[in-house]
Amino acid sequence: MSSTSNISANTPHILILGMGGTIAGLAPNPKDSPLQYEAGLVGVDALVAQIHSVVPAGVNLVSRQLANINSRNLTEAHLTSLGLAVKEALSDAAVKGIVITHGTDTIEEVGLFLQATCGKLAQTQSKRVILTGAMLPSNAPGADGPSNLLDALRWASTPIDNFPGGIYAVMDGRGCMAMDLAKRHATALNAPLQNAPSSSVGLVNPSWVSGVKAVQAAWNEDLPIPEEAQWPWVEILTSHAGARPETIAQWLGSAVQGFVLAGSGHGGFHDGWIEPLDRAMLQGIALARTTRTGAGATLRNIPELDKPGCCASGSLTAPRARIALQLALNAAKQANKAGKPLTWQDFFARIADLPEIK
Repeated sequence: MSSTSNISANTPHILILGMGGTIAGLAPNPKDSPLQYEAGLVGVDALVAQIHSVVPAGVNLVSRQLANINSRNLTEAHLTSLGLAVKEALSDAAVKGIVITHGTDTIEEVGLFLQATCGKLAQTQSKRVILTGAMLPSNAPGADGPSNLLDALRWASTPIDNFPGGIYAVMDGRGCMAMDLAKRHATALNAPLQNAPSSSVGLVNPSWVSGVKAVQAAWNEDLPIPEEAQWPWVEILTSHAGARPETIAQWLGSAVQGFVLAGSGHGGFHDGWIEPLDRAMLQGIALARTTRTGAGATLRNIPELDKPGCCASGSLTAPRARIALQLALNAAKQANKAGKPLTWQDFFARIADLPEIK
């Protein structure tokens, strides 16, 4: 899509990729009804223009519109496009950092996706990719988008000695690893990183940086980005009181390749699902267990022994576990084509078993 720049392509700059979302939204009556708005109406160049006068001296900006959508409508094609754009920018010597403006509804999926496909490259290139967004539309009184975008630009352009290259997110004056994002409140300004291990953007916490480095040390290889039409079909199914076996059985005649089971408690699921899930695994459908509680880790063999076709998802939420499972299935397919006898479980474990920042 469009690209805006007043500098040459070889001039060092921060690249801002626009994906839409609330940060690019407009409310018809912003004063009285700021939460009644349409997302994805304002172009990324206009968002940059709002804060250009207070951007740190010497920081050149290039903006590029990849999409302008309500992020609840994010597709796998959007992820492929974004991932390829980020990889290209990370390999461009003129790009010193990347900021992505995105809707908060699905920002946690994007954070996990970018970590799993671009995290190692960002680290080795000593560049930061910063996700940001907003909880209020751009024309609302006290809109949080401009300050979030400015903080993200400052973090992206901060000397690499302060903290390492990688995939991060900034909201409401705090930053975290993007893979730790999980929107846990409908309206709070810090909703996407409310419960994430984080640091003030003004004074980086050394203990948080230590945790980041531990995660990065354990992430050895980026997974391939699926082609637009090659994303594995994975669904999220939530266990609940009165769950019926038909919920699973109706999928068994489809082309679905994986289920993320958002279970109760430690990630357990209704006994009514046991038999149809056994049949699903016999068909080669991959299962990943997580918890519907919203916090805490889903551990292996708790509460029951995991069968060979099922993996626990650690601290991954259901939306992040779904992205991880899709990438793992795709990576295993590519590895097998190359003659490497790796399974989806091998790749899924690389993501689910990463250290947690306490």
